[in-house]
Amino acid sequence: MGGDRAPESILRGANIARERHPNLRFKVYGDSARLEPILKKLPKLRAITDNTHCALSIPDDLKAAQALRLGADSSMRRAIEAVKKGEAQAIISAGNTGALMALSKMLLGSVPGIHRPAITAFFPTESNECVLLDLGANVVCSADNLVQFALMGHVFGEAVLGWKRPRIALLNVGTEHQKGRDEIRDAAARLQDNSALNYVGFIEANHIPQGRADVVVTDGFSGNIALKMAEGTASLVSDYFRQAFRYSWLVKIGYLFIRPAFNKLRARLDPRRYNGAVFLGLKHICIKSHGRTDALGFAAAIDVAVDMHQQQTIAKLSSLIEAQQPTQSIEASAL
Repeated sequence: MGGDRAPESILRGANIARERHPNLRFKVYGDSARLEPILKKLPKLRAITDNTHCALSIPDDLKAAQALRLGADSSMRRAIEAVKKGEAQAIISAGNTGALMALSKMLLGSVPGIHRPAITAFFPTESNECVLLDLGANVVCSADNLVQFALMGHVFGEAVLGWKRPRIALLNVGTEHQKGRDEIRDAAARLQDNSALNYVGFIEANHIPQGRADVVVTDGFSGNIALKMAEGTASLVSDYFRQAFRYSWLVKIGYLFIRPAFNKLRARLDPRRYNGAVFLGLKHICIKSHGRTDALGFAAAIDVAVDMHQQQTIAKLSSLIEAQQPTQSIEASAL
């Protein structure tokens, strides 16, 4: 029930994913009066879908603390509980991000040794794409958190994207070793000494699209700002192109000749290809789809969940964290 185009985009996205992954089965949670008419139009999807009616859905503007108190019959909570009980292998939602993170942390728990899960997503670069984390789950981060984010990004890059020893960088205000806050410099020193990781140093925001690193690690405050700035810039450039091609009849005629190249560029920059942020560090797979995406974008989020399940990403992350645990300092917390 989450997202600007729900539930139509959700179910049609599941139908696209069904065609890509024939072994998929779905459990959907929401208002059956709205879900059933759509499922009737998608008979092949309906045949492999268990539709569970839920009286409540969590609004996009509801605070996480309120979502935790909302009750057990919200569609989001019921879906997460299905994963907790082993009835499903992943939860994918386009709903309220804060509520999804809060409920998932409470119900699914974190991988042993992980202090804080991180929101992880893809970003297009000149060479291919990179992984960014954290993108908003943790506004303030310690050196411990940043080191663990690096470990999580390493596993995600290897398991889901097939990279061998992905290049890991810390997002900073400069590339010089003396730049940045104390926790960033502390994390850099520890990553430099970690032979399990391919740490390449600091990176600035303008270096990300250049493809200078495969995994970019930052706190959630900086990461979210970087992501939103990139999304806004991409939208601005698209608007500029549309305006330019409407300038005159001569320009419109010229567009006919360059349309194949332009379409190729547009497809490469299509944000739907990169949809599906992972709440990495949880004991189970939890994927957050962008609320404004369409069916194709939601299908991409399902693809991420399928890849993580097939590659046993959670198990690999657990093993790496356990292996690193003796060398990691324990995060101080007030009890």
